[in-house]
Amino acid sequence: MDNWDEVRTAYQVARMGTVSGAAEVLGVHHATVIRHIDAIEARLGVKLFQRHARGYTATESGADLLRVAQATDDQFNQLVGRLKGQGDDVSGELVVTSLASFAHVLVPVLKKFQDMHPGLIIRYLTGDRLFRLEYGEAHVAIRAGSAPDQPDNVVQPFVPQQVGLYATKAYVEQYGTLKGLEDFGNHKFIGTDDETPRAPFSRWLKEHAPNEAIAFRCTNTVTMQEAVLAGVGIGFMSVWEAARHPEIVQMMDHLSEWEGRLWLVTHVDLHRTTKVQSFLTFLKDNAKDWCK
Repeated sequence: MDNWDEVRTAYQVARMGTVSGAAEVLGVHHATVIRHIDAIEARLGVKLFQRHARGYTATESGADLLRVAQATDDQFNQLVGRLKGQGDDVSGELVVTSLASFAHVLVPVLKKFQDMHPGLIIRYLTGDRLFRLEYGEAHVAIRAGSAPDQPDNVVQPFVPQQVGLYATKAYVEQYGTLKGLEDFGNHKFIGTDDETPRAPFSRWLKEHAPNEAIAFRCTNTVTMQEAVLAGVGIGFMSVWEAARHPEIVQMMDHLSEWEGRLWLVTHVDLHRTTKVQSFLTFLKDNAKDWCK
């Protein structure tokens, strides 16, 4: 293939499903996208897309091209990520990912690290999806739950994921305190909407609270925290987050089976770089205060 621009355009059309969507991603005029698609189809002698009122749908040949282009794009992103992590100084970009619920403890650490290294660009990516370190999507990932087992990653135990059961003072005034497990049926709980939760505290609540008592259900811990703070009911929050809110009270003594583990994950190709090692050392040192 002599013209990779045409392949890249076809890949984005297949991915986005419309000419306008591909044009926006590529930063070109929609006429350029159409011209590239017409040209590559003529060059290959096959139809890569079915045109219809809603956009473009890849044919079997188009799907084959999409798979190859996706692999090429992934490999290029992996290369870029590795190159950005190389060098003997702490500069360029540092990409860190975690669940959004850890932002309140991580952002101050990231700020201090950036202050130590003027010119460093911090990209802090949060969300429930696992960013792929093997494709260069992040330098350092902070993950919760079971130890990650991807073969090309370096995994280190970090800090315990300490959580507790909390409610607002206003909730307690209305419904009273929680008087042990036998009192669960008299209260309203905030839980996960997942039928098979991964978090130890969510599994525990599902096992011990009557189904009808879990009256408010969410898909992530950030929403659960907001529900607790709004006085919806009793729910789990991280101990670190709870300490920031004097309007809430602990409803039950801490149980060890609620506790999870956080993990530091890096890709083997970037683990020993100066930038990654400097940040890991700095993060571990600052995290000592989180569990006090």
